[in-house]
Amino acid sequence: MLEYFAEYSWNLSLSMALDMGANMDEIDRASRALRDGSLPEGMDPAQAFFHAWDDAGEKLADSARKDERAGHRLTASEKYRRAVIMLITAERMPHHTYPPRIEAYERLLHYFAKYVELGEVNCERVMVPYQDSVLPALLVKAYGDAPAPCMVHFNGLDGLKEFLFLSDFPAALARRGVSTLIVDNPGVGEALRKHRLHNFAAAELPASACVDFLEARPEVDPDRIGMVALSLGGYHAPRATAFEPRFKCCVVWGANYDWGGRFRMRLEGKGSQKSVPHFLEHVQWVLGADSVEQCLEISSGFTLKGILDRIRVPILVNHGELDRQIPVEAAHLTYEECVNSPRRELRIFTAEEGGEQHCNIGNMRLATDYMADWIADTLIAKPLV
Repeated sequence: MLEYFAEYSWNLSLSMALDMGANMDEIDRASRALRDGSLPEGMDPAQAFFHAWDDAGEKLADSARKDERAGHRLTASEKYRRAVIMLITAERMPHHTYPPRIEAYERLLHYFAKYVELGEVNCERVMVPYQDSVLPALLVKAYGDAPAPCMVHFNGLDGLKEFLFLSDFPAALARRGVSTLIVDNPGVGEALRKHRLHNFAAAELPASACVDFLEARPEVDPDRIGMVALSLGGYHAPRATAFEPRFKCCVVWGANYDWGGRFRMRLEGKGSQKSVPHFLEHVQWVLGADSVEQCLEISSGFTLKGILDRIRVPILVNHGELDRQIPVEAAHLTYEECVNSPRRELRIFTAEEGGEQHCNIGNMRLATDYMADWIADTLIAKPLV
């Protein structure tokens, strides 16, 4: 992972932007003053980062609007894409109540829609019925006419469905004949920001709603639906697969065997790096908790201990060797306890090859191609269990 700044969460964000396809020159122009330690008076570092990247995104969007007026739809689409990347990166940094952040999220969604529309991108915005609400999602369809396998793709603690789309993983799956439903599950994205749906341990509930939705889509083969999720989703994906028998495979993109225990250790000052600057406040927001103590109570249910033997389908556990947020031990524990899976695989990406950091950020393409091949082999090329 590129160590451009001195702060881990900043480097993580920058590397996520590069993995989405940002332009390094545009990143550098936005970040030079930040790197040199120059901050506007009265502004905390997270806010300074936000405004630097938000301004860069707006410059791209302004240019995209000019191209659009001139009839250059594809050029405008590409600039809107890069504007979205800058805004995704900016939006996750300051406190979630910071008014400019709230406004930037609305622009992010608008620019993403423009990118898709003008570029005729393979991406359909859909709403998954869920309890008395909805889960906003993006459906990326496999190439071809026949009903295709589909992966339900959940997020982590602080991601967005647009980030997952721009990682190019869904496109890699589509090229291999597999569709992807990228979901703002409870606790992230629009589900949290617009529908006030908070994260909780029983991941099978929103995941099952996604299966219900896909079973009604004519382009999806209902007998070949799998589950994948990253980061905190390294808990959600195996949990959902353990309790939702309709899933035919599971991919763990960054293992998360005992997130509750890891959260407690962070509070005790032990070990792991923070993914976002305002980490404790962010966790309270995600969980809908009024205090850190309530966060501890809720997060204690986020453990895979004692349930992984319920998984009876193929599972891939993918992790970075030098993950600074969730140590590689979590991957080994997850893999070892999937004793009833007919085909389990543990893939650790090393520092020598790349992709060794959290969820392979810094070189995600190594992992996304590997996972896409494994999924295609499982849902298409090899017989299902």
